[in-house]
Amino acid sequence: MATATPATVESRRSARERLLDAASELFYDEGIQSVGIDRIIEKARVAKASLYNTFGSKEELVQAYLATRHTVTMERLNLAVEKHTDARDRLLAVFDAQADLAAQPNFRGCAFISASAEAPPGGRVEQAADDYRTEIRTLFTRLAEQAGAPEPGALARQLHLLYDGAGISARMDRDPTAPLGARAAAAALLESALGQPR
Repeated sequence: MATATPATVESRRSARERLLDAASELFYDEGIQSVGIDRIIEKARVAKASLYNTFGSKEELVQAYLATRHTVTMERLNLAVEKHTDARDRLLAVFDAQADLAAQPNFRGCAFISASAEAPPGGRVEQAADDYRTEIRTLFTRLAEQAGAPEPGALARQLHLLYDGAGISARMDRDPTAPLGARAAAAALLESALGQPR
């Protein structure tokens, strides 16, 4: 049986997969505005027509990139939560997952914050960022409800602020332990909200 070489494996991947992988790496590492279509096409090793036939425009490719980041991030957070049965531990697991992500050598902060900072208001990028943030807030609200918080929406907003701040601090201060500090603050907020120290 012939062994697959990297070139044959690459050729079996669809143009869409290759374009999305190339765009994801370049957009996340260098920014959406600074990366041109030609660089993505070159990295993906596809014809220019493949990009336009598959995505239609750079904006649609950016939207697909952010949709993929959204899905992957939420899967990571939900997997971390599902490892626990205790309601408090489930909530704090979101920060554990963020700490794991911040410890990655290629961590560049939140893709949605970076993308929205570069995008004009009212477009697809802003909508993708809004959708992502809504799902993060919904996750925190659900976990706060499960933990028995009397005002889960208010607690979720505070936890979301901690989550955002930890991500920015991990990137800007180059401090992968920032989410652990946010986790400690989240534990204190949760204890205060529930009034039941443990």
